[in-house]
Amino acid sequence: MSARRPAAMLAFAPERNPDTLPPEQHARLESLVTLLGPQPVQDFAHADARAHLSEVEVLITGWGAPPVTGEVLGAMPRLRLIAHLAGSVKAIVDRSAFERGIAIISAADANAIPVAEYTLAAILFANKQVFRLRELYRGLRRSLKPLRDHAPGLGNHRKTIGIVGASRVGRRVLALLAPFDFDVLVYDPYLAPGEAAALGARQVELDALVASSDVVSLHAPATAETDHLLDGRRLALLRDGATIINTARASLIDQAALIAELCSGRIEAVLDVTDPEPLPSDSPLFDLPNVVLTPHVAGAAGGEVARLTTLVLDEIARYAAGEPLRHALRPEHLELQA
Repeated sequence: MSARRPAAMLAFAPERNPDTLPPEQHARLESLVTLLGPQPVQDFAHADARAHLSEVEVLITGWGAPPVTGEVLGAMPRLRLIAHLAGSVKAIVDRSAFERGIAIISAADANAIPVAEYTLAAILFANKQVFRLRELYRGLRRSLKPLRDHAPGLGNHRKTIGIVGASRVGRRVLALLAPFDFDVLVYDPYLAPGEAAALGARQVELDALVASSDVVSLHAPATAETDHLLDGRRLALLRDGATIINTARASLIDQAALIAELCSGRIEAVLDVTDPEPLPSDSPLFDLPNVVLTPHVAGAAGGEVARLTTLVLDEIARYAAGEPLRHALRPEHLELQA
């Protein structure tokens, strides 16, 4: 007996999802569900959307999705699954969805993979002083041998890496660091006793991590407790020459204090997130030689988006077949998402 095809609605901004649902994946989606309308909904108040809300059983959201408020949920009495084609749903889905018995899944596990890969590359390049030596080599245009004269402490061997947040991404980064000769520290107040050791790290307090690490990489969610987690006082604890990597949320760092430290030339940074985003064109972060600034590219982009879509389609297939979901969120997950 074949699985049934529940009624489904797409809801996201097409321009923000250019690599989502290419033809072959769209064809698979149509084999799993009955789509209500050919185009993604961008406003649930629009007449075309309102005409189908009462029929929706599966709501498929993505980047730029309109908010799924309590009112919207009330207009969808048949809704049983919200499937998000991206990472965090915290800013999209009202918590009352859980109280209504609606299952929520996201592709956060799949999106964590490229972020962790970006982070590993940044850590290895930071300890190799690739970014600084590139600028120096470009300026001098001559041999830099012996390198120890230009790059004291060069190399990855026995460096200390501090991971802030044993989140999905943080755990993947910890796993990727395992083959290297690093001393790995982790700070996460939610880690159970002994869990850090199982992840290949030593659990320490945040001040100790910041003061002891050659590279500090941020992987915590944006919450009231983590706002400016690295403030001016903590940034001052960083070793001279240390690198801070942020692929999480800009709010984790006091950006003004960070800019002051970077302008001093004392530390370096790899920043994939900023506040605002994009930065104003006159921001010093664009021009500082000790800053690598990327346009929020660490997460899934281009061909990597297919991994997210595949995860969601697999979950929809399980739902349609009456099988247990593998990526269902619980209410407490929302606060701990990025």
